[in-house]
Amino acid sequence: MAALFRRSTVLPFLLLLPLLLFSVSPLACGKLINDGGEGGEEGEQFAEELLLKPLPDRKVLAHFHFESTTPPSADNGRHHHLFPKAIAQLVRKFQIKELELSFTQGRWNYESWGGSDSLSSTNAKPPGVELWALFNLPVKEIDATWKNVTHALSGLFCASVNFLESSTSYSAPGFAFRSNVSNIRYGALPREAVCTENLTPWLKILPCRDKAGLASLMDRPSIYKGYYHSQRLRLTSSELYGIILEQTLTVVLQPNSKRNAAHSSLDVSIQPSWSISSMFNKKVAGSCVLAKASRILIELEKDIISKLEKMGHGDSWSNSVFDLFPSPVRVIKDFNSLPGESNSILYEYVNHNEYEALDVGIKWKIPFVWSSPHAPFHVSRFLMGSGNERGSIAISLQSTKLDEELVHKSQGCTMQVVIFQVVPWYVKVYYHTLQIFVDGRLQNSSDMIEKMQVTPSEDKMLPGTLELMLKYPCSVQSVILTLDFDKGFLHIDEYPPDANQGFDIPSALVTFPNFHSSRKYVKDEFSTDSPLLRKFQEKNVVLSYTEVLLVPLTTPDFSMPYNVITFTCTVLALYFGSLLNVLRRRVGEEERLLKSKDAAKRGLIPLLFSKLSSKIKGQNPESSNSSSLLGSKFLIIIVVLLAFLWHYFLN
Repeated sequence: MAALFRRSTVLPFLLLLPLLLFSVSPLACGKLINDGGEGGEEGEQFAEELLLKPLPDRKVLAHFHFESTTPPSADNGRHHHLFPKAIAQLVRKFQIKELELSFTQGRWNYESWGGSDSLSSTNAKPPGVELWALFNLPVKEIDATWKNVTHALSGLFCASVNFLESSTSYSAPGFAFRSNVSNIRYGALPREAVCTENLTPWLKILPCRDKAGLASLMDRPSIYKGYYHSQRLRLTSSELYGIILEQTLTVVLQPNSKRNAAHSSLDVSIQPSWSISSMFNKKVAGSCVLAKASRILIELEKDIISKLEKMGHGDSWSNSVFDLFPSPVRVIKDFNSLPGESNSILYEYVNHNEYEALDVGIKWKIPFVWSSPHAPFHVSRFLMGSGNERGSIAISLQSTKLDEELVHKSQGCTMQVVIFQVVPWYVKVYYHTLQIFVDGRLQNSSDMIEKMQVTPSEDKMLPGTLELMLKYPCSVQSVILTLDFDKGFLHIDEYPPDANQGFDIPSALVTFPNFHSSRKYVKDEFSTDSPLLRKFQEKNVVLSYTEVLLVPLTTPDFSMPYNVITFTCTVLALYFGSLLNVLRRRVGEEERLLKSKDAAKRGLIPLLFSKLSSKIKGQNPESSNSSSLLGSKFLIIIVVLLAFLWHYFLN
């Protein structure tokens, strides 16, 4: 009985055990999923920020900044929650240490939009496509890896980056570009057009694409109608920090403002009021749910703040000059300026409410004029000479007011300028013809050049590269460099479809090693968590890109081969056609052929009548012409009789 009792009590417990397990397992599974999700968020992070800045020439700068990070592969494996897998595979397969790819339409206006701040030093790019990569590979493997990288990026971003695989399209720079290392490659395509086909795959890398967050503001017509548009992708890989992907989109737009009639007389000098909705035709409706931070910043340059302080307004966002709407949540000041000088100011807006759209903007009340911070020298480049045989390249450096301030503050200061220029092989530059004019006077090159490295071009093999470091006093007002060149001849297969337009020489890069663009902010939670502010605090060298040169080369008459081929084929067709006609023609066969065709054209009844008449008369219809004539007369008589009988019976 005891055994039976124990069996009866254990059996219900065994039946209830699966129910208990099923009731507990969802809670445990949910906890495991939440723990895994939290671990993924700690490992991989994504942040989005938007910087808006009014420009002195009545335009607005919009700078989108997205940053995705992933820990080292040893910690995270090959699976990713936020980081794009295609980029991670690209870095691991080709051992990329650093890479930067930019698609730019338009040219950055260094005189009006600034040239010495952190934004212009890192995001002002030359027109077209620019690509450079630093590999963690032996030198002998870099060229082959570079070609594979160009093909991968071409397919990933739907662009003609694969044209940089040719040895005539890229170079191995030395000290003039970033650092004096041998495992870096640089290439540029000045004529590459930028369109939505390049922007769409760029947006697909983002976790929320353009469906939510700040990326939803990227209205295609609004972006591409701007004066300047540059989308950039920057990769940094290390064993300690993992992979950092930085995506930026810099746009210069002309705001559409509606003014009152009372301000019509002030429209010439007053700045246009603008907002996010007026520039991008929509408001910000919440952030990307996968973003760790989503912020909007409005920056006012130091010249604006200096004039506001003289008017007694300071860092106020609502004064007699302008009003910011809505009110910002924080004011961030830059502390990197010299004593007695003003600082630039950032106004922060947090984008976190998805139920209330955010529309940030500024409303100007009175005319206000200011200037952006400039580089020490304005750089320009142009061609000299005429004809299709030879010419000269000139690089001009014109001083700004910054040099005058340096002369007053320090005696005997010197200025260093580094020039990096890549020239295609068909523009044969004579580097021994280098001439340097300082303030209009020809100087001895050895006195001005501190360091120089030249890579001569090879026909259809390598482009020419010039790396030059100049050193001269700060009191110099202008420096002009000239180089003579001859224009080469190309094979007819090497000309592009629009050869008569000319050939492009990529922009030259001019850097000023003595000047750096960096900012300092108060170390708090915001300044350390904001990727954009961390980039602003980095020490970047001030640099400027020159214009793209259009060199006309000697081009053949591409229509002449077509004309020759057309006339030659016409003459040959007439000659051989007539010759074959004469050779194949036979008189007897042609007469029999014509008679057979005439017989085939006759009907059945005429043929029977002709045979009947020939039998009656005992003649062959094909023997003579008289018999055929008689048969035709007999046929006519028969037809007339039939017609008469038909008419008689009808009546």
